[in-house]
Amino acid sequence: MTETPEGPINKRDLTRRKVVVTGGAAIAAVGVGGGLAVNAFADEAASGASSSSSSETCYTLTSETTEGPYYIDADKIRQDVTEDEEGIPLTLTLKVIDAETCKPVKNAAVDIWHCSALGIYSGYEAMGSGGGGGGGTPPTGAPTDVPSGTPTGEPPTGGPGGGGGGHAEPTDDERYLRGTWRTDKHGYVTFRTVFPGWYQGRCVHIHVKVHVDGTWTDAGYEGGHTCHTGQLFFDEKSVLASAAVAPYSTNTTTRTTLDEDTIYPDNGHAGGLLYLKYNKRHIEKGVRAHLTLGVAPDETNDSTDTPPSASASAG
Repeated sequence: MTETPEGPINKRDLTRRKVVVTGGAAIAAVGVGGGLAVNAFADEAASGASSSSSSETCYTLTSETTEGPYYIDADKIRQDVTEDEEGIPLTLTLKVIDAETCKPVKNAAVDIWHCSALGIYSGYEAMGSGGGGGGGTPPTGAPTDVPSGTPTGEPPTGGPGGGGGGHAEPTDDERYLRGTWRTDKHGYVTFRTVFPGWYQGRCVHIHVKVHVDGTWTDAGYEGGHTCHTGQLFFDEKSVLASAAVAPYSTNTTTRTTLDEDTIYPDNGHAGGLLYLKYNKRHIEKGVRAHLTLGVAPDETNDSTDTPPSASASAG
């Protein structure tokens, strides 16, 4: 399965965006884990651009990147998106702040979605893994080797592995490794998931969207607009460590490294590179990841069809 650019993404009218909570469960206990995350961001504060107060640090705007074809609009309101997927436990904590004022963005709806350890996206299982691979049988007609069209710069239209443009309609009702949750009054949101795998043409990553100015109801989240669309990335050491652990070790797809990826903006944490904590000898015990997202709440950033330049400012 690939994230293939197929022309401009059709932007949805998010003023009519509505989320339905499966089973009618009410939104409760939002922001769980925020308290645990307060100290986790100390290293980020130390690397901030400038300090506006004793408690907040200003950040460069987090890079906007492509939405990719496999987004499903806030289908599940939940913090634990794992379901029954196998993989290394991952706790992901994000802090959303206004990059201009450095104030936390509270009550925002944050979406995350990513592939399984074998490179499969829920909702799109029929598409296989990254254009063929992932430890399984390639989809019918998919290339069995790295094709000549594998991008070395901007992903070519219709080519494999790029991660840009052209939303694809879901092929099934599966929704694992996807979810939406609400930032607390300090701007924190925490998800429980598994360490993502990889698929042809892309490095290991997690997609993220931040929606603001909407209304939380018993039914979910309504209205508002998307102020950030980005991706979160993992350093090479952590990915190499995960690759030695089952089921990742059964993924036979040729892996694209962070340096080779055409979507990663190559500007460190401002580009979505996560801060990670784990036992270097036993990553299978779990990974904690965190990052501050500096956003522009008044702007609309549904997606960026053109991948960012590798020479983007480190900020």
